[in-house]
Amino acid sequence: MSITPFRLFRCGPAFQRRHLSTSAARHSPGYDSTIRNLRIDKNTRATANARDTIAYGTNIVGGVSPGKGDSTHLDLPVLNTVHEAMWVVKPHVSAVFVPAQFAAKAIIESIEAEVPLVVSVAEHIPVHDMLRVHEILRTQSKTRLVGPNCPGIIAPEQCRVGIMPYKQYKKGSIGIVSKSGTLSYEAVGATTSAGLGQSIVLGMGGDLLPGTTLADGLSLFFEDEETKGIIVIGEIGGEAELRAADLIREYRKSTRHPKPIVAMVAGKTAPHGRTMGHAGAVLTSRDVPAEIKARALGDAGAVIVPHPGVMGETMKKLLES
Repeated sequence: MSITPFRLFRCGPAFQRRHLSTSAARHSPGYDSTIRNLRIDKNTRATANARDTIAYGTNIVGGVSPGKGDSTHLDLPVLNTVHEAMWVVKPHVSAVFVPAQFAAKAIIESIEAEVPLVVSVAEHIPVHDMLRVHEILRTQSKTRLVGPNCPGIIAPEQCRVGIMPYKQYKKGSIGIVSKSGTLSYEAVGATTSAGLGQSIVLGMGGDLLPGTTLADGLSLFFEDEETKGIIVIGEIGGEAELRAADLIREYRKSTRHPKPIVAMVAGKTAPHGRTMGHAGAVLTSRDVPAEIKARALGDAGAVIVPHPGVMGETMKKLLES
């Protein structure tokens, strides 16, 4: 049987500015309220690309593959639609594994079914399609989108929703939000080596219109009791880092004992006009250079490091002090 294009998970009690990279949904208080849906935990359940996910400990309830309903895969039910899945298995997370040209339709189907969390890993979803997705997102307060073009979201040793190489992840106290999947893996390795582990690792994604931004990830970690320190990884393209800096500044002013924040911005030597891996990672004459973004984060109170390899030891020293 072919792999199903969605994975469906069920979670436990934890679920009770100018540039295109700015999420249109950020202007909607209703959508902002769905940030809490990012708090996945050990009770999260799932199918499709599921063997590793099952081995990791994620509980899977079924999958969706149009035309293959009333069948099973890995001894789990396969449904024809997300609406049917919501009725039968009541998932809390839908992971969308379909090609870019079909991904927006799959995301919208999950939003219409009011799945609390949707994760899309596809790269290069047409911008016009994502504009439609954001128009829908900002009219509702039930569903939170992670991605597209990201490795997903993981609560180490509890729940994996995505494609990240999970074996180096360890349950711990550091929250990581990153535009770059590869650099987030480096930060994970560094914090694991330092004995800190991770609470949640969240991929913002590198496409032009992300469903969840660096600032959204920060908002989650500021309130999360399991998160004692925060890592932010940005890169060229867009202004998400500047919005993150604004939020860090507000947080540090309003909190008596703020959590330490370590940050870096990749792309300081990137040439103008050349896309650097991600669709949104391109430096044009209209974009803010990486140095300016890093300076903004530093001025806001984050400790700036040159590369993710030193993030673990840097964070450890900050926590000890």
